[in-house]
Amino acid sequence: MPEEKYVAVVTRPVTAPQPGEAAFFDVDNTLMRGASLFHVARKMHQRGAFTLRQAAGMAWKQFKFVARGENMDDVHAVRDSALTLAVGISVDDIRALGEEVYDEMIASRIWPGAKALAEQHLRVGRRVWLVTATPIEVATVISTRLGLTGALGTVGEVSDGMYTGRLVGDILHGSAKAVAVQALADEEDLDLKRCWAYSDSYNDVPLLSLVGHPVAINPDAKLRRHARDRNWPVYDFRAGRRAATFGLKVATFGGAIYGLWKGFARIRGPRL
Repeated sequence: MPEEKYVAVVTRPVTAPQPGEAAFFDVDNTLMRGASLFHVARKMHQRGAFTLRQAAGMAWKQFKFVARGENMDDVHAVRDSALTLAVGISVDDIRALGEEVYDEMIASRIWPGAKALAEQHLRVGRRVWLVTATPIEVATVISTRLGLTGALGTVGEVSDGMYTGRLVGDILHGSAKAVAVQALADEEDLDLKRCWAYSDSYNDVPLLSLVGHPVAINPDAKLRRHARDRNWPVYDFRAGRRAATFGLKVATFGGAIYGLWKGFARIRGPRL
């Protein structure tokens, strides 16, 4: 799984660079609240790319993701749906879509605490990379807007400027993130024992274990236990996490689904 399948570099000068040091941030539920791909899908729905029924299915997966964390079956289901929907869409359109999605949906969902951590790494001269299953076009927009060094993300196969519905390699997820970061470290001459990695998901333990400074952010239950057992730092930026009991989640479920439905239903026809 070569690094060039995933990487998009955004050049950002740093003051007094720290040779060999970098920080790697997951995106979904780590740098931002929820799943970035969900917001891409929502924007595509507004443009008439798929039906309200398909949109509702993605809304349900987004709710589960926010409420309980990452689930591999949902990750693969969203991946397969996105690949099917992407057939025949141009790369330029997705890049423009990524800009709109960031401005309208992602920017307000960035966790201030996670952003502050990334900025602190930049201030002391470390490079900061996003490492995410999010499409590389969207990951690059997020990285650029936040002034980071670059992004590693999932790459869709392109032919004549259009997506084919197939991936180059596989979705950048789980152990694939560790492979991609190791390849980047070899290319950039990074000492991974002097690097940091941040994630919310137990699925990213291979990446977290690769670096000398693993950190859990907004961790799922399994990662929280894993981090506690290994004395890894844990940051939780979710407001009122302890109050979010099962009963409260059930009580607010109807309101959450209604809000998602209204978001999708606001524009039912195609938008150019």
